[in-house]
Amino acid sequence: MKFRLTPLNLATAGFIVLAADIWINGAKLAGGQYQHFGSAISWMFLLFAFAVAFLDITFRNLFPETKKLWIVELSLMALTTVMYLLVS
Repeated sequence: MKFRLTPLNLATAGFIVLAADIWINGAKLAGGQYQHFGSAISWMFLLFAFAVAFLDITFRNLFPETKKLWIVELSLMALTTVMYLLVS
C-alpha cells in the first residue's frame, strides 16, 4: 500500500496533536483555565480525528488519483469552513 499525503491526513494529525496538548496542558478558554473540561475537549478532538480518518479512507477508495483526491478533500474542507463561519 502506497502512502499518500492528503489534506485530511494532515487534519487528522492536527486533531490528534490538539487532543494530546489539551489533555496534557489543560484547556485554556477565554483567558481562564478550565482543567475539568480538558478531558472532554480532548475526547471530542479524538472523535473528530476518527471521523476525518474515516472520511479520508472512504475518499481514497472512491478517488484513486491523487490529484482528484486533493481537489475533493480541499473542497470538503472549504465547504465545512464556510458552513462553520455561516453558523457561528
